[in-house]
Amino acid sequence: MLPLIALVGRPNVGKSTLFNCLTRTRNALVADLPGLTRDRQYGIGRVGPRPYLVLDTGGLSDAVSGLEGLVAQQAWRAVAEADAVLLLVDGRAGLSSGDQDVAKELRRAGKPLYLVINKTEDKDPASAGMEFHALGLGEPHAISAAHGQGIEDLMATVLANLPAPAEEASLAGEETGIRLAIVGRPNVGKSTLVNRLLGEERVLTFDMPGTTRDSVAIPFQKDGRSYLLIDTAGVRRRSRVDEAIEKFSVIKTLQAIEQANVVIMVLDARQGIGEQDATLLGFILDSGRALVLAVNKWDGLDQYSRDSVRRDLERKLAFLDFAKQHFISALHGSGVMDLLRSVDQAYEAATRKLSTPELTRILADAVASHQPPLVHGHSIKLRYAHTGGHNPPLIIIHGNRTEHVPASYKRYLENVYRRTLGLWGTPVRIEFKRGDNPYQPGGKPARKPLRRPPGQEPAGKGPARAKHRRR
Repeated sequence: MLPLIALVGRPNVGKSTLFNCLTRTRNALVADLPGLTRDRQYGIGRVGPRPYLVLDTGGLSDAVSGLEGLVAQQAWRAVAEADAVLLLVDGRAGLSSGDQDVAKELRRAGKPLYLVINKTEDKDPASAGMEFHALGLGEPHAISAAHGQGIEDLMATVLANLPAPAEEASLAGEETGIRLAIVGRPNVGKSTLVNRLLGEERVLTFDMPGTTRDSVAIPFQKDGRSYLLIDTAGVRRRSRVDEAIEKFSVIKTLQAIEQANVVIMVLDARQGIGEQDATLLGFILDSGRALVLAVNKWDGLDQYSRDSVRRDLERKLAFLDFAKQHFISALHGSGVMDLLRSVDQAYEAATRKLSTPELTRILADAVASHQPPLVHGHSIKLRYAHTGGHNPPLIIIHGNRTEHVPASYKRYLENVYRRTLGLWGTPVRIEFKRGDNPYQPGGKPARKPLRRPPGQEPAGKGPARAKHRRR
């Protein structure tokens, strides 16, 4: 296994900035606002002599209850998991009682511990760490995460004291299987569902919309199959997104959808299907992602309410007839494990390799059963089909007058391919390519000039006739 290095400290000391620097990504939200990070965020470390896992955490405070207390619990769980811990402090703000409290607790954890003084770009490294010697954590490391200063030396020191991983442990760890994004409106139960799938309190759950701010990626395995779960921030109507941090959270959610193989859209059975649900589903469809619908908080609903929800789904989400629907309770676990079976099926359909002979045969059968409509008295000829890509499956059909194929006939072909090939859980896209038209506008064949061998020109033309006139 790759060694795991946790970043901990008070709020706003630069943990997420250092995380992005070490992973050479922008996966962690960064802003000049305390308390932005709330959940644990994992990444592959790329700065240093060898690979490792790095773990970003929320800011530690003296709170023991409420949301801040839950954030602290997540951070201490990260410490328990880690092989080494980097305690970040703010070189500009100086030593605080909060730093002393955190250092005291970390010494009790018994993990290899390194004191990292961030935001020292304008200071002499020796003088920057003078007051922090009072923490009793050995020689501090002065860095600037924002400018990348001192990071290489820091990681060389940390990794030198950790055992080298086995040869097979490498960056192949990034190949984490099916990338599965969990999306939906705020407070529909996304984080509760993630924790239920993982079997542990891995991400924060709190009875307040907007608890999750960042997209949190979590690798896990179930029944021998690997997944990368991505818990995302709730997406609400644009008119209600007035906080700068929430706008960044929405962007991160949309990016998570783009990067996913399969998306689980969580709906609240007790709130019904809202405008923002339909908007988000439209974005998922436009992105071409495989989709599974999870109707949460199903427990406790009477039969009349359940029938009403089913009618609402049928009426408002008819354009998603390819997606499997599951009625679940993330809190109590009913129906949750069935979700993963549909995720596997959707992923398989979205990434399946399709052969040209098979696609062409299905096209021929579909046309024989239902011919395309005539265009100005002329028929549309669809000749053959081949694959143009996957996730989602793209089928390219060649023929004549294909630009006149109506949308209704295109949907007919999509449904035929889906039923015949069993492509459930994923959209199927069809593109038409027009072949060369041997006819001019008007329907008459183009006339080509006649060419005869020399000496066979018709009478009155050519060199023989000209010679006769000269005589």
